[in-house]
Amino acid sequence: MLDTPKAIAERLRRSAFAFPLVALAGVAMLLISESSFWRATESMNEVGRLNTARTAIQTLHRNVVDAETGQRGYLLTRNPEYLGPYRDASEEVRDTMRALRENFKDQPAKAGTIQRLESMVQAKMSELEVTIGLAENGKEDEWRAIVGSGVGREQMDDIRTVSEQLLADETSKIDLGRKDVYDTLMLNRIGVGLMTALSLLALFMYLRQTHALDRTRDEQRRAIKAERDRLEQEVATRTAQLVELARNIESAREDERHHLARELHDELGALLTAAKLDTARLKSRVASVVPEALERINHLNETLNSGIALKRRIIEDLRPSALSNLGLVAALDILTREFGERSGIEVVKQLEPVALSAAAELSVYRLVQEALTNVTKYARAKRVEVRLAGVGAEVQVNVRDDGVGFDPALLRTSSHGLFGMRYRVEAEGGRLQIDSAPGQGTCLHAVLPSRPKAVDSV
Repeated sequence: MLDTPKAIAERLRRSAFAFPLVALAGVAMLLISESSFWRATESMNEVGRLNTARTAIQTLHRNVVDAETGQRGYLLTRNPEYLGPYRDASEEVRDTMRALRENFKDQPAKAGTIQRLESMVQAKMSELEVTIGLAENGKEDEWRAIVGSGVGREQMDDIRTVSEQLLADETSKIDLGRKDVYDTLMLNRIGVGLMTALSLLALFMYLRQTHALDRTRDEQRRAIKAERDRLEQEVATRTAQLVELARNIESAREDERHHLARELHDELGALLTAAKLDTARLKSRVASVVPEALERINHLNETLNSGIALKRRIIEDLRPSALSNLGLVAALDILTREFGERSGIEVVKQLEPVALSAAAELSVYRLVQEALTNVTKYARAKRVEVRLAGVGAEVQVNVRDDGVGFDPALLRTSSHGLFGMRYRVEAEGGRLQIDSAPGQGTCLHAVLPSRPKAVDSV
């Protein structure tokens, strides 16, 4: 089965010999072109020399004729004015013969013909000089005898014959040189045509390869874009799932805290209250019977009071009643005040009323609570600033300390508290930014959309 041109081009493109062959063809075309140029130059130089020789032969013949014409005019009219053209023609004859000898000095085959022509010309010019001299001396019969003898006519015929022979030889050489130039030009034309064809073929293959590369690049770009879009969609989907999962986990966690707080309030509170009542009854009865037991009962009563206070603090940590009863500002005020009392750290607060949903208020409360816990554990700070303010349609929360700080880029995956804060804020449609550096403290900056509680109940 014969290969198609397309298959041949593809085979040549993939062949290891394709480029060397093209390069060899280019070098060959260059050599042919240079050879043709120098050959054509030599041929043109030779044609120029031959044309010079032809011109010299024609000039010689014309000068001889002019000299003879001047001689005849003087002989017939005795007018000295005819001697001027004669003498000029004689001078030019000598110059022309000198040029012919110079032109044919490298052609031994023509040396005899040129010498014979020179002898004929010299003889003719001598005949003309003799007749003019006889006429000037008044020897009419002698010059008439010479002219009438036909010697001058025979000499002119011989000169004309030799000149025509030389002209014919030079013309044939000029024709050969012209043919050589035409052949050289044709060869150069063929070479240029072949180079043009090869160049067009190379250009075609280059454009075709470029088009194929562009098409492959476009396909790869589209595939990469499609894969990137798919990955972005998958990341967005997984992120939404993670946010929803974090929201559900936090919701379940808050529900568990609320349930545990209610159990502690109801069950443990009832037990501690009953124990305290029993202690009070025992105290009134035992004090008069066993006075030394009164100290033990008072200690037990203080212990029960401490237990009740601990129960209340645990319940507040699990489910801040101040948040639901007094609002976010009051809850944060209580939280920061108790934190300052327990830790001994100076707390500067700037709390403004804001419009947030109940879930968002709880998220802000937990954010500040977790941030203060981190300050106690890691920051070694002396001062903490807590700020809550509404800015346009957003609510901004800032918790800044002057502690040791850290590099956020080196945040460990075990830092669940910070990740939990971020997911809490993002679950409410907000964003969290952590600004910190070693030795420069830490600032947590959260921004949440402003939504009144009434929107939540709808």
